[in-house]
Amino acid sequence: MRPADVQRLTVAEAVDRYVEMVRAKTATGALAPGSAEVYARDVHTFAGLAGLERVLDDLDGADVDEVLLRFARKPDGRRAAERPGGGAALQSAASQARFRRSVSAFFQHAAISGWVQLNPMLTVTVRSKQRGGLRAERRALTTEQAAGLVGAARELSTDRPRGGRSDQRTELRDALIVLVLAAVGPRVSELTGANSEDFFVNAGTRYWRIFGKGGRTRDVPLPRPVAQVLDAYLAEGRPLLDRGVEPKALLLSWRGRRLARGDVQAVIDRVLARVEPGRRRSVTPHGLRHTTATHLLAAATDMDAVRRVLGHADLSTLGRYRDELPGELEAAMRVHPLLGRDDPEPIP
Repeated sequence: MRPADVQRLTVAEAVDRYVEMVRAKTATGALAPGSAEVYARDVHTFAGLAGLERVLDDLDGADVDEVLLRFARKPDGRRAAERPGGGAALQSAASQARFRRSVSAFFQHAAISGWVQLNPMLTVTVRSKQRGGLRAERRALTTEQAAGLVGAARELSTDRPRGGRSDQRTELRDALIVLVLAAVGPRVSELTGANSEDFFVNAGTRYWRIFGKGGRTRDVPLPRPVAQVLDAYLAEGRPLLDRGVEPKALLLSWRGRRLARGDVQAVIDRVLARVEPGRRRSVTPHGLRHTTATHLLAAATDMDAVRRVLGHADLSTLGRYRDELPGELEAAMRVHPLLGRDDPEPIP
């Protein structure tokens, strides 16, 4: 359940309040002084890696993933002697796992205290392993799973209303959310923050002007099937939900409010329920972002084009948005650019 009123604290402010609470627990005996200092050190490190002046509620699972992986690569001066040549060793697997637990405890408290609408740890994909420290788990849908979800969304967009109040119909909105996430891969905050006026036509192609991190904007062309559902939603779906409260917001709840980030997962789950069980796999909004990147790169789409679609500052970040797909190496070799297409006979 989301807090009714979220406090827009900066990361630095939230960490200071949390550390004050943790240290106060030592006075009552609820927490050992050593444990309190570990929590305090870890969350201060988290704040430095995440950005002190960022608003805590603006961080999503992708941001926390990035911080966890940056911590894993952070030199540990205390372990310099363990490395031949005396250079600073990286964080041990145990330190990485401890840091993740500290961050998780911090966000649990933040959710209870009303500092975040949704605990971003629910969508974090970096997990602790017994060996090797923190690793990103597989998150991209396979071709078959993604096709099942996209197909269900497209069917939903053409469904005729059956029962219920006409001013609470969300089929077109839900279909649009899933199609945009799967085809364009925006951050969930970019999608929920979008306004109707951010979409425009240029030379017959629908574009979305996305306002991303760091004040950067990017214009991304929408595939025709997505543009068609967008136009249908703007013409038929959104007017049903509009209560005059949010005149600019693209995505509205049935109460006419701008859709919150935490609501998007419920939309995905509703569409997933329409997919046949054999092709169904749970996925988060961030997982659909990974799905977009993985399939675009597997299709040999130019890496810089994928970077611009996703809104990354440099190509190096794409590495963590790339999952291996079953059979993709075999498919790549069959369409080798130097040898032409090859459809070999089955090996007996």
